[in-house]
Amino acid sequence: MSLLRLLRRNKPDPAVSEKSYLVVGLGNIGAEYAASRHNIGFMILDAWAQASNVVFAPGRYGDQAVVRDKGREFHLLKPSTYMNLSGNAVRYWQRELGIGLDHVLVICDDINLPFGTLRLRPSGSDGGHNGLKSIGAMLESFDWARLRVGVGHDFAQGRQIEFVLGDFSEEQKKEIPELARKIIAGVRTWAFVGTGQAMNQVNVRPKMANTDD
Repeated sequence: MSLLRLLRRNKPDPAVSEKSYLVVGLGNIGAEYAASRHNIGFMILDAWAQASNVVFAPGRYGDQAVVRDKGREFHLLKPSTYMNLSGNAVRYWQRELGIGLDHVLVICDDINLPFGTLRLRPSGSDGGHNGLKSIGAMLESFDWARLRVGVGHDFAQGRQIEFVLGDFSEEQKKEIPELARKIIAGVRTWAFVGTGQAMNQVNVRPKMANTDD
């Protein structure tokens, strides 16, 4: 590997990172997980790609698509490493693309929030989420944005894994397209205007949040 490439991998190029963003949707690969609550991050990025008429292509550690929007590039990433090793994919592509951590945003599920509730934060802990934990460990930092999507918490004690790997209810499935639209709009605001305005936009409890079956 050349010295120039090595430096680029370890130090984001300001000219690149200024208008480029890495948006990661967390989930597990495999048809058996495709519609599960744990895969809401994949679902949101799939909706964004479809709305933008772009397709995902397989690559190292995951599938990627690029959405170009008003002079900016949103690099969408669906890790193929399974949830607990998501950090491998995020670290690789963050360095490969030369994107600073302030331009990284991760979308994941959250069982502590009612269905449809969104919580955007510029940084923070992993909150017990294995995907976020892996990313923080591999990046050696938690100073990157995360957007948690409430998937509800209607499960008996000890049934958490079964719940997150289970499918949404039929009523909730009907709400996901509108939920995706709100999330995509919020991520665009985060990139174009800033985290504060984006938080004001998305961090509200929607009416759909009461469909917590």
